[in-house]
Amino acid sequence: MTQASTATLGNDAISSDAINHDAIDNDYVRQLDRRHVFHSWSAQATLDPLVIAGGSGCRVWDYAGKEYLDFSSQLVNTNIGHQHPKVIAAIQAQAGALATVAPAHANLARGEAAKRILARAPQGFEKVFFTNAGADANENAIRMARAYTGRDKILSAYRSYHGNTGAAIAATGDPRRIPNEFARGHAHFFNPYLYRSDFWAGDEQQECERALQHLQRVIECEGPGAIAAILLESVPGTAGVLIPPKGYLEGVRRLADHYGILLIFDEVMAGFGRTGRWFAFEHFGVSPDLIVFAKGVNSGYVPAGGVIVSAPICRHFDDQMFYGGLTYSGHPLAMAAIVASLDAMAEEGIVDNADRVGNGALAKGLSQLASDHAIIGETRGVGVFHALELVSDRTSRAPLPGAEMAKIKRALIDKGLLPFVVENRIHVTPPCIVNEAEVAQGLAILDEVLGAAS
Repeated sequence: MTQASTATLGNDAISSDAINHDAIDNDYVRQLDRRHVFHSWSAQATLDPLVIAGGSGCRVWDYAGKEYLDFSSQLVNTNIGHQHPKVIAAIQAQAGALATVAPAHANLARGEAAKRILARAPQGFEKVFFTNAGADANENAIRMARAYTGRDKILSAYRSYHGNTGAAIAATGDPRRIPNEFARGHAHFFNPYLYRSDFWAGDEQQECERALQHLQRVIECEGPGAIAAILLESVPGTAGVLIPPKGYLEGVRRLADHYGILLIFDEVMAGFGRTGRWFAFEHFGVSPDLIVFAKGVNSGYVPAGGVIVSAPICRHFDDQMFYGGLTYSGHPLAMAAIVASLDAMAEEGIVDNADRVGNGALAKGLSQLASDHAIIGETRGVGVFHALELVSDRTSRAPLPGAEMAKIKRALIDKGLLPFVVENRIHVTPPCIVNEAEVAQGLAILDEVLGAAS
């Protein structure tokens, strides 16, 4: 803590009266965090968190005024950017009128939020069940599928992330599920990933055909009559921004229909503008039975998620109890943020911007980086949802080791770019409002750092 800060750290709680907010600095906030905050997905002793004091648009900054271009959208959620004035004003206005209310009551903000979400959903969806985030949205979609079908099993992909609550983490495919597999009735399958094909495929068509054949065998072996739902990220995000090959999601839909299995699309990361469409599955001409959302629906300004429910499932629960609920289902502040976010996204053409800039300047620039730097094995993505897969050798495709990735991440941050780094990948996911000048700035930093790393 610097001499300038008059706030003090002690074992007792710090009252707001004891802090001179004008004197707060990076060192004080970092020490406060390390003394009192238990971080997720981390061994606690060696953490050195980046301090963020404020943000606007595609940029954030610390207390010393150092600015970062946010090419991570935090956890790929600030689709509308930081501190959008219309969303902030809507939250403030709602707090002044009704800050909280029990979910059994009707309230205007929740009704308006549901109406706007359904206006973007495919035909045949009738209602929205609101949750606190994406994980519990997946939990409740699974619960609905089991209640509707009378079956128990959930199939999901090994390359996936669905959240950190009980059934959501068991449905997750990545290794974080292994210490947390306490929920019942989950089985996994390999989804398509041509660059590291599990099916010895030589092209996209082969990868699609063999992945679908594999899924069919898993369904047969797990017992079609035992499977309630297939849960899939429309475009797997944390697993690597894996764009499904042409025909794959259509094939999954056909298999689900053939065996009477529900299809759930997890759009938590890919939805609400991220891929240059309101929903990522629109790129593939396929509609699920349940849609899970969170993150981008209001850029995480106030935590919110939910399940968009199709008509047949709605009808089932007209006279059957739904055994699920949350104290903060449809919290008024979160709902006001959704209404303002979706209105602003429509009025300002933000989804179109993600399509134009993401599939234009950003995609072209990343492709050029891949041509210029042998450390990039592959670049892939759509809209403002891309990944650079880094390798130590292009021929063997050996992933770049973790120690090297840590150095690259540190160098990017030092040069003012906030990245989203997962394993051997840099996920390039700026807010949907990003402009071409900001894209050029971010690409220039990536070019410099990857050039040095090569």
